[in-house]
Amino acid sequence: MNVIELKNIVKTYDMGGAEEVHALCGVSVSIAKNEYVAIMGPSGSGKSTLMNIIGCLDTPTSGQYLFNGVNVSEMDDNDLAKIRNKEIGFVFQTFNLLPRSDALHNVELPLIYAGVSASERKRRAHETLANVQLGDRVHHKPNELSGGQRQRVAVARALVTRPSIILADEPTGNLDSKTGDEIMMLFEELHRAGNTIILVTHEPDIADHAIRVIRLRDGHVEVDTLVSKRRTYTTAPAMAS
Repeated sequence: MNVIELKNIVKTYDMGGAEEVHALCGVSVSIAKNEYVAIMGPSGSGKSTLMNIIGCLDTPTSGQYLFNGVNVSEMDDNDLAKIRNKEIGFVFQTFNLLPRSDALHNVELPLIYAGVSASERKRRAHETLANVQLGDRVHHKPNELSGGQRQRVAVARALVTRPSIILADEPTGNLDSKTGDEIMMLFEELHRAGNTIILVTHEPDIADHAIRVIRLRDGHVEVDTLVSKRRTYTTAPAMAS
């Protein structure tokens, strides 16, 4: 089953006057459940725009977007917000954690917005932090955590709503290479556990972890390739059940 179906997606930005920027020019892409996809491309290729549309952070100028079979293109802002909160887990390069809140509260946040009871959201936040090997750091604030630990908190926050997909935008961009490898090990384990992962990156070594690579150029899909061989870790941390 396809989680995402994009059909002839066009995105044009009006820059004022007669100037227009054509960010996406008829992009058609389908992504199935439990795929691990890397979206690549140089600056200006349209990959960030495509990420924003997939994540319901932006809407296309024309074309059709089906998310789990539902036409996202026709939804209002409230419906889009529900999808962002319940169906998509976001992991950003800059972590986007609340600096004065501990890891537990940062992970709880999406559940607060979803109206989950206090006892249930704390239980799920504890469980999810344990799943990313941070069960002993639940009451640490971001400034008391390493960069890799902060990104693990961000991953836990993305996972706590049990989303259909995880959308990661340059998730290792602010990390050193060793810590970046640890985060990619975590994504591999999440994929093996059944998650659908869409990774936006400009780094070939990060894209090497994916099973499929979609490369954009000038708003078009230039390459859409299944990768026959990819890096595999044998020491990935086990996920708690």
